[in-house]
Amino acid sequence: MIDTHCHLTDPRLGSELGGVLKRASAAGVRRFITISTTIDDAVACIALADRHENIACSVGVHPNHAYQEDVTRIPEMVGLSQGSDNVVALGEMGLDYHYGLAHKRIQRETFEAQLQVAAVVKLPVVIHCREAVDDTLAILKGFPAVECVFHCFTGTAEEAHRILNAGYMLGFTGAITFKKSDELRDVVRLTPSDRMFVETDAPYLTPEPMRKQKINEPALVVHVAETVAAVKGVTVEAVDRFTTENAQRFFRWASSR
Repeated sequence: MIDTHCHLTDPRLGSELGGVLKRASAAGVRRFITISTTIDDAVACIALADRHENIACSVGVHPNHAYQEDVTRIPEMVGLSQGSDNVVALGEMGLDYHYGLAHKRIQRETFEAQLQVAAVVKLPVVIHCREAVDDTLAILKGFPAVECVFHCFTGTAEEAHRILNAGYMLGFTGAITFKKSDELRDVVRLTPSDRMFVETDAPYLTPEPMRKQKINEPALVVHVAETVAAVKGVTVEAVDRFTTENAQRFFRWASSR
């Protein structure tokens, strides 16, 4: 199984990375995409991926860090993404109107600048979108050749239909396991099996039945897969198979790597 979205450079995971990877392997989670949130974090993600053949990474600036990042540094992403074969995506990038940490204008400028990089380097994009589906889709219309996954989808069925109809993928986290997430499980049900990923967003969003474990980790993505399996009426092995195939296709990350 592949955890397509985790943050292994976060100190809560990186400080005991050996144990994190060992527990994941024991749970059947053998490959990981560690996602960056700033330019400096991207450098750390690349260094980590270059040391581990089963770890790939992304390069990007999270919208909640847009106010901290000098937009003139965004072009550095070209060299970073082309400097290592282990960079399989750009992001996470996008818009977050929930916390308001960065002004909407700054978020949009940073987002568009990164999409321009994606168009140049021809890598898929990991989208962070919270309470901003309309603006995110509107901006993406200007970049029709860029492939995207809306990671950690927690929106409505109507929003999911719009994203899927636009040709994008959806990533599901431990949020789909929560007791009050019936509507989100309905979204899982309507999402075609070839258009989804399972992910943790570790160290965040620990799934049920492990909510007491405050620090999420890639080993627990199996609980997300179990929920997908239950909703779709298939086996966990089937979920493992089709989400792995999706990841290999979307991120162009062959199993031989």
